[in-house]
Amino acid sequence: MEALHVQVKGIVQGVGFRPFVYRLAHEHGLNGWVLNSVEGVFIRVEGDPDELDRFVIRVSEEAPAAAQVSEIDIEEVEPEGYESFEIHFSDDVPSLETTFVSPDLATCDACVSELFDPSNRRYRYPFINCTNCGPRFTILRQLPYDRANTSMRAFKMCPECQGEYDDPSNRRFHAQPDACFDCGPQIGWVRRAEQSPALTDIEWASDRDSSDKIIAAAVELLREGGILALKGLGGYHLVCDAANEQALANLRARKHRDGKAFAVMLGGLDEVREFCQVNDAEAEQLEHPARPIVLLKKRPDVSFAVGLADKLPELGVMLPATPLQHLIVNDFGGMLVMTSGNLHDMPIVTTEADLFDQLGSIADGFVVNNREIISRYDDSVLRIFDLGEAGYVTQFVRRARGYAPAPLNLEPSAQDLAGTGSDTEGSAAEPHQLADMVTANRCVLAAGPEQKNTFTFARGGKAFNSQHLGDLEDAASFDAWLETMKLYERLMNFNPTVLVADAHPEYLPSKWAREQAKSRKLPLLECQHHHAHILSVMGENKLAGPVCGIAFDGTGYGFDGSIWGGEVLLCNLQAFERFANFAYFPLPGGAAAVKNPDRTAFGALWAFDLLDHPGAKPLLDRLSASVELLEQMIEKGINSPMTSSVGRLFDAVAALTGVCSKPTYQGEAAILLEALVHQGIAEGCLDPSNNEAYPIDLIKNTATESSTAEDTSVVLFDAAPAFKAILDDVAAGTEPALIAQRFHNAMVQVILQAAQLVYNVYGVTTVALGGGVFLNRYLSEHAVSKLIELGFTVALNRELPPSDASVSYGQAVLALNAHEPFEEE
Repeated sequence: MEALHVQVKGIVQGVGFRPFVYRLAHEHGLNGWVLNSVEGVFIRVEGDPDELDRFVIRVSEEAPAAAQVSEIDIEEVEPEGYESFEIHFSDDVPSLETTFVSPDLATCDACVSELFDPSNRRYRYPFINCTNCGPRFTILRQLPYDRANTSMRAFKMCPECQGEYDDPSNRRFHAQPDACFDCGPQIGWVRRAEQSPALTDIEWASDRDSSDKIIAAAVELLREGGILALKGLGGYHLVCDAANEQALANLRARKHRDGKAFAVMLGGLDEVREFCQVNDAEAEQLEHPARPIVLLKKRPDVSFAVGLADKLPELGVMLPATPLQHLIVNDFGGMLVMTSGNLHDMPIVTTEADLFDQLGSIADGFVVNNREIISRYDDSVLRIFDLGEAGYVTQFVRRARGYAPAPLNLEPSAQDLAGTGSDTEGSAAEPHQLADMVTANRCVLAAGPEQKNTFTFARGGKAFNSQHLGDLEDAASFDAWLETMKLYERLMNFNPTVLVADAHPEYLPSKWAREQAKSRKLPLLECQHHHAHILSVMGENKLAGPVCGIAFDGTGYGFDGSIWGGEVLLCNLQAFERFANFAYFPLPGGAAAVKNPDRTAFGALWAFDLLDHPGAKPLLDRLSASVELLEQMIEKGINSPMTSSVGRLFDAVAALTGVCSKPTYQGEAAILLEALVHQGIAEGCLDPSNNEAYPIDLIKNTATESSTAEDTSVVLFDAAPAFKAILDDVAAGTEPALIAQRFHNAMVQVILQAAQLVYNVYGVTTVALGGGVFLNRYLSEHAVSKLIELGFTVALNRELPPSDASVSYGQAVLALNAHEPFEEE
């Protein structure tokens, strides 16, 4: 007889790992015990040596589907003569190690089958779950993941549920949210009258009949064209009939959401295919346990209600993630809008008190429940890119429920890149890089940017990027940011020893980080915004550099005090040089220009000396009385910052073509400009293989005595010729869709030219693409495919969005690889 002590690290809590180990031990005739701990799962097992070997192999290869085993440590020990195999209670010894808790999991097929089985005791129970599904992180107060440490501690299990919970052979063995109608959470119902409801107005279900009556009332309200507030895993949704144009109009008016598309929920893949084109990769994502919103191409033969996702080629679709969603979608029998339950730009509502305060005048009915949400989570959003021979690539638009806080690996591993091409010396991370700066007592906290914020904790070769937290431009959003950060610190025993912030002097998270560095006496590192974008790509793909980093976005503070956003950087993990950028143009009004593409277009035409062009007349007519004021602001340098932003160039073209001059949400102008191209291709008006592109000149930049390699580039991309050609086309009456396609193709050509220039000068063949502009499907698919054809290796964000949501992760990568001020004494 021999004995082993085994420690399993990774996502091993809340995924049925202990019962899995218990069953394996019995199958192999082994004795001992298994224990959940803050350091992972510990196994003490003894028996026949061959059976021990087979057991360890199966632990590694057959772990539960929701588990992610990152490491297994095995130590030979002396046998102690155990006579059986048992599951021990969790250890609560403090540790610097981080146990990874599973994100929330959508209702599994077995539970869905029971949900609709009249003979099952949980038939139509809105909170049915098992070890393989249900809430995890959203109900967790502290580790280890045991019922007493979750919001389920308020519900004492009935004898039947307790029996399942205690039976290692049962699917609900140690399923912490296990419950039924007799002992678990219940839903409640309120119908809005003339005034917002109150907590005392809630009618609570107590059994299946009263629960079904609430669901029936909710479904009836939806059929009548009403708006329903529905509690989910990470917060409330606002729901309405996606085919009812009046309901859509009411929801938009009440929520103050004029133009942004709504996501929808359908019951299954067959229903989704009735409305959208779905390839195998998209089908896989739709049915993933995370149940993200997947952006799918609309079927051209299907008409959609006005107000759902107007003028866009894609529709955001998700399948039910919770039992209650399954019940409502099933009983309703059609497509439902399922959008975040919040006021404009506010955090998603999680409590009933906030529900009635914030959404009381929006929803007509409210389906609540008495299971507390501990952690606020929006739905995740992603799309699938088709890169031709390189295959399909998943791009996150928003990483939240179902994915966060699953850790990102900072340890060296094989490259995960799209494309082929010869490796540049040092491009793949060596064992001494990426993770060598991480020690057990070093913990990095990267505060992230102000818009599309996430924060990132990094320790022990792992980075924990928070869920999407939105724009931190008001007190409520900033408070939610702080609250979430404290939760992470508590749950995962994070005690930051290094802080990182965006170099922007006015970003709220950066100000907070600077204050914390002073008060806690911690070292602070400031990271340039676009370097962080490229570092996030490098970190995800385990690249040490140098790489040609192309960072295109809307806004980022530059080291010369200007607003950057059209950058070509030569990067490694510690530093960057600014190789090229788009020539500057002014933004009259600063933030006002960002929200008004007409102002942006005016600033571009002023810089390009094109205001007298006949094609500029429609723009000048719209601006009318403001023209003289805008000219004075620019000429006198009053609130007219200079920018190299590619995102703003897209806005300017959208304004000049009449596509969008008054956006109702962030990024709408660029989104509609791209949509015009897809629409033209779908309708046969545009040739998808058309490579016509407006000219963009390459000119040598001029340095000054104070210039550095970080703030002054070698060459500039001058968009003036492109804008002159655009105005020529506008004056000639050229279709806006063709203008949009030619402009997109021009940007593709810039990317190819930038990569080729960096290769010619430095021999770098790896190109990293980052920044929110790469959310543009047309631009990304065309640029990546053509770069691969030219022999470049292309790295993209894969587990994080390319937008500012990835910036905090890039900041953490810098902190983990910077030599100062973190060198060991």
